[in-house]
Amino acid sequence: MKLNRPAVLVLGCAAVLLALTGCGSTGPSTAASAPAPTVTAVTTPAAVTVTADEKANHTTVKVSVGATVSVELQGTYWSGATSSAPAVLAPTGSPTTAPSPSCRPGGGCGTVTTSFTARTAGTAHLTAFRTVCGEALNCTPNQRSYDVTVEVAG
Repeated sequence: MKLNRPAVLVLGCAAVLLALTGCGSTGPSTAASAPAPTVTAVTTPAAVTVTADEKANHTTVKVSVGATVSVELQGTYWSGATSSAPAVLAPTGSPTTAPSPSCRPGGGCGTVTTSFTARTAGTAHLTAFRTVCGEALNCTPNQRSYDVTVEVAG
């Protein structure tokens, strides 16, 4: 069974509370009427970034709220990715194009990257399009679109 971070945090806090309050012990309590200690757990999950490239096309990616999903497509002929549900998966800035320094003009070498933040639980599609797959080379229909389903868990 695979547990996500919030589940591990809840289980860990429950174990600490049980140990501190004596719940579940089999012997008599040695504390006469001492108040139960208060435990406050504050955690900030580590920033998680998931990068989806062409290999992720037509797949489903699962992330938690707060995660960053970055779509990095090879070739500067791609449009920047867009989200079908910005309330669920919101863009963080504009797409960036990074041409390869060794590429001849018009060669399309480099990457187009767009990043999104998972804001709330739900599902969104990240899509991008292109019509050109190389200098003077039109894409076949199955090479023109990019679509990744992102499921965001609360």
